[in-house]
Amino acid sequence: MTSMSLKKKACRQPAIDEHRDGHAQAAAVPSTVGPLAMGGVRHLPRLRLRPRLALTCLAVATLSGCLSLEPRYTQPQAPIPASFPVVAPADTDSASQDLAWRTYFTDPLLQTLIQSALDNNRDLRKATLRVEEARAAFRIQRSDRVPTATLGVQGARSRVPGDLNASGASIVAGEYRGEVGLNSWELDLWGRVHSLETSALETWLATDAARQAVQVALVSQVAEGYLGLRELDERVLIARKSVSAREASYRIFQRRYELGATSKLEVMQVKTLLTQSQTLHAQLAQQRAQQVNALQLLIGGNPGILPDEAPFDDNAILAPLAPGLPSDLLVQRPDIIAAEHRLRASHANIGAARAAFFPRIALTGSYGSASAELDGLFDSGSRAWAFMPTISLPIFDGGRRRAGLALSEVRRDIAVADYEQSVQIAFRDVADALAARHWTTEQSDIARTARDAQAERARLAQLRYDNGSSAYLEVLDAQRDLLEAEQHLISTRRAQLSSQIALYSALGGGTEPADHAMTGPDAADTRPIP
Repeated sequence: MTSMSLKKKACRQPAIDEHRDGHAQAAAVPSTVGPLAMGGVRHLPRLRLRPRLALTCLAVATLSGCLSLEPRYTQPQAPIPASFPVVAPADTDSASQDLAWRTYFTDPLLQTLIQSALDNNRDLRKATLRVEEARAAFRIQRSDRVPTATLGVQGARSRVPGDLNASGASIVAGEYRGEVGLNSWELDLWGRVHSLETSALETWLATDAARQAVQVALVSQVAEGYLGLRELDERVLIARKSVSAREASYRIFQRRYELGATSKLEVMQVKTLLTQSQTLHAQLAQQRAQQVNALQLLIGGNPGILPDEAPFDDNAILAPLAPGLPSDLLVQRPDIIAAEHRLRASHANIGAARAAFFPRIALTGSYGSASAELDGLFDSGSRAWAFMPTISLPIFDGGRRRAGLALSEVRRDIAVADYEQSVQIAFRDVADALAARHWTTEQSDIARTARDAQAERARLAQLRYDNGSSAYLEVLDAQRDLLEAEQHLISTRRAQLSSQIALYSALGGGTEPADHAMTGPDAADTRPIP
C-alpha cells in the first residue's frame, strides 16, 4: 500500500467510524419509534457541534425580542381646568403629597387607630393579596421569555411477533434515553411575548395602585369614624348636662307645686322638657355604641377603651393642608395612576395582537444519550441530539386575528376614556372638598354666633321669669332652642373637619413609606427582561 493510500485511509477513518457508530445506533432503535427519536440518533463530531450551538444561541439571543409592534404611548391630555375653583386657598406650597397620614392626623389616639386598621383591616388585606396575585401572574408571563429546559430519563422495551415482521421472526427491541430538552421555546422576533409581559407588568402596577387607593380610603374612613365618635361624645356630654339641669329644675318645680307656689301646668312643661332631653341623650348613646362597632370593624379588632372626652377641633386633630395644583393629581391620586397603568397594558395588548399576524418560530430540541440497552446508556458513542425548529402562520382563521386586534384597540379606547374620567372625577372630588371646607367654615362661624345668641336669650328669659315679667313657657322655649343650637354647632364643626379629611383623600392621601409589595428580593421583578 502506497503512502498516498495510507494517508487517504487515515483521513477517511474518523468519518467511517462515526458513520458506523451512527448506523449501529439506528439499527438498535425499534421500528415503532417516531421521527423525533429517529432524528435524535444522528451523531456529529464534537468539534463541529459546539460551534454551531454557540452561534445558534448567539443569534437567538440577538434576535429574540428585537422588535415591538406596540403603538407609541402618549399620555392623554387631562380634560380639567388649570386651577381649582376660586374658593381654594391661594397657598399651594403645602399640598397633600408633602404630608404622610401620621403628619396630617396629629391626634395620638387617631394615629393608633389608623395603624391598627392598616395592620388588621380585611379589605386592605384582600387588596394586598390581589397585588401578590398580580405579581405571580406577571412572573408566570415573564418566564415565557426564557427557554424551558427539562431533564428526562425514559425507557421502553417491546416485542414484535414474527407474523408482523417481514423476516418472520419475533423481535425484542428496547430504547433508553437520558437527555436535556428544550420545549417549544418561541423566538420573540415580533415582540409578542414581550408585549404580553409588559401587559402583565402594567396590570400588576395597576393592582398595586388600587391597593394604595384602598389604603387611602381606609385611612379616611377611620378618621371619619373617629370624628363621628368625638362628635357623639361631645353631643352626649351636652345632653347629659342638659338632663342633669332639667332634673334639678323638675325637682324644684315639683316642690313648689307641692307648696302651692306654682301650677301643675308649669310642672308638666318642665317634665316635658326633661323627657325630651332624656330621649335625646338615649338616642345619642345608642349612636355612639353603633359608631364604636363600626370603628371596630374598620380597624379589624378591638379598639380598646375609648375616652368619652377628647379634643374636637381641627388644630388638635388635623394639620393645615393646601390643595396644590390640578396637575399634581396625575402623580398622587392612586386611582389615576392605576388607570394609566391599565391604559399602558392595553397598548401592550395591541402589540401582542399585531404580532399574531406574523409567523411564530419555536425551537424544540434535546441533547443527551440513547441506547438500546440500559447498561449501554452512557457508553462511548451513545450521544444523541435532536433539533426541530417550527414556523407556523395561520392561513385561514375566520377573521379571529383581525377581530382580536380590533378588540384590543377598542379596549385601549375604553382605557383612555376611563383614564380621562378618573382625572375628571379626581378634579371634582377636590373641588367639592374645597367648596365644603370653605362653606362649612362659614357655617360653623354662623352656628357659633347663633349658639351664643341662644345662650343669651335663655339667660334673659330666665331673668324675666325670675322677676315675674314672663311665663315659664318662654324659658322652656329658650332652653329648647339653646340645646338645638349647641347640637347643631357640634354637627357643623364635624362637617368642617370631614371636609378636611375629604380634601386629604381627594388629593391622593399623601406619601407613605415604600410598600412591601414593591420591595424585597423580588423588587427586580418590576423591570422587564431586556
